[in-house]
Amino acid sequence: MRIQQLKYIIKIVETGSMNEASKHLFVTQPSLSNAVRELEEEMSIKIFTRSTRGITLTSDGAEFLSYARQIVEQTELLEERYKFNREKKELFAVSAQHYAFVVESFASILHESDMRNYELILRETRTHEVIGDVRDFRSEIGVLYLNDFNRDVLTKLFIDSNLEFTPLFQTAPHIFISKQHPLADRASVKIEEMSAFPYLSYEQGERNSFYFSEEILSTARHDKSIVVSDRATLFNLLIGLDGYTISTGVLNSDLNGDEIVSVLLDIDETIEIGYITHKKGLLSDLGHRFLTELKGKVTK
Repeated sequence: MRIQQLKYIIKIVETGSMNEASKHLFVTQPSLSNAVRELEEEMSIKIFTRSTRGITLTSDGAEFLSYARQIVEQTELLEERYKFNREKKELFAVSAQHYAFVVESFASILHESDMRNYELILRETRTHEVIGDVRDFRSEIGVLYLNDFNRDVLTKLFIDSNLEFTPLFQTAPHIFISKQHPLADRASVKIEEMSAFPYLSYEQGERNSFYFSEEILSTARHDKSIVVSDRATLFNLLIGLDGYTISTGVLNSDLNGDEIVSVLLDIDETIEIGYITHKKGLLSDLGHRFLTELKGKVTK
């Protein structure tokens, strides 16, 4: 298997035909067809289905394409960083569930550094994608939580993906609500007392398993439920609808404003926040500095 063959596959999919792809790649169509056929034989799969109506990806081909794109993208990053005589960038990526202390820690490594040329990525994303990003080396670090409900399922995923989970801190569950909420002045609330208010949670996409939920009590029934994809929308709805969500209790007024408060949830549960890293990966200097910042934020 050669990188060029992978680029051929990607271009064929992009253009929709062997003929168009060969024009863009400046190779003859027979040469392109032979390269694809050799790759299919080597991988023992059929990547394309050919018919009089054109060429389409098989199910194996669609999966192969996703891996091919990752390899080509990573190869281009390597060339960008090492092959060409350019000033090197500081590269670093983090994937996380929706936590303000992660954003704050990410920003801190910039404020406390003299980096003039960098490419940093912070993905606030779905639980399964946090795991996948670290597994596939798209991110050095992933931040998420475990509890008694999801621990066995996620731990097995970590093991299967060659990942290591390192605890950061444990906390009791809290609810986030508007400071104007009728229960905002309470020291604690029971989950039954929240039934009259809209419950907000983060959308998990195709992997919408209870075990991937960012909120505990994911199997509980809610009469009023709203699913969102980003933290800003969730906080706006907390304020506008007297809604609530369940989280760690850790807020940052600089990022979240002063309109949201945290109230202890009276329940016999514990949330363990931690980070995952790849067992075969080496943390960069930025990775070490991010973890130092992260530990400092959550242990204050």
